[in-house]
Amino acid sequence: MEYFKHETAVVDEGAQIGRGTRIWHFCHISAKAVIGENCSLGQNVYVANNVLIGNGVKIQNNVSVYEGVILEDYVFCGPSMVFTNVLTPRSEFPRNSSADYGRILVKRGASIGANATIVTGVTLHEGAFVAAGAVVTRDVPAYAIVAGVPARIIGWMSAYGDRLDFSQSDTVTDSQGHVYQKVGPYEVRRLV
Repeated sequence: MEYFKHETAVVDEGAQIGRGTRIWHFCHISAKAVIGENCSLGQNVYVANNVLIGNGVKIQNNVSVYEGVILEDYVFCGPSMVFTNVLTPRSEFPRNSSADYGRILVKRGASIGANATIVTGVTLHEGAFVAAGAVVTRDVPAYAIVAGVPARIIGWMSAYGDRLDFSQSDTVTDSQGHVYQKVGPYEVRRLV
């Protein structure tokens, strides 16, 4: 086995787990889940069938990654954050097939804070940053910082994690020498 699994974790037969991934206490990985290399799944994480998780992803304690969720490389999921996957859940009329599930795409390097909720059908673009406790009901642009209920853009952040201040110029360099340009009220591009 090329990954670490705590003795209390359950990895169903058929799950694909990449080299160097660490699966901690009381996790459950379903049979059709695909998890990349060098990931870390904290205590009590659930990964459903047909979930795709890239390389270098960190999922903190008490997170359920339901069917329909795709996490690209280097995504961070804070403790107890929530992904939903059904738009109209009803106990009396269960939604139990893949056709009932929406999609959530979290692109490379995005971070989701503790206790945030991501509603099905949205995309968090590259480097997006969701504040703790936010409720995301629509797409989040690349490098945007969103907060609140519902979540709104409150600023911009580099891939490294520096706040980007566009008040003096439409072009800003972060502490690592990467250049970002604001090209509209809802769009920032990384140039270098």
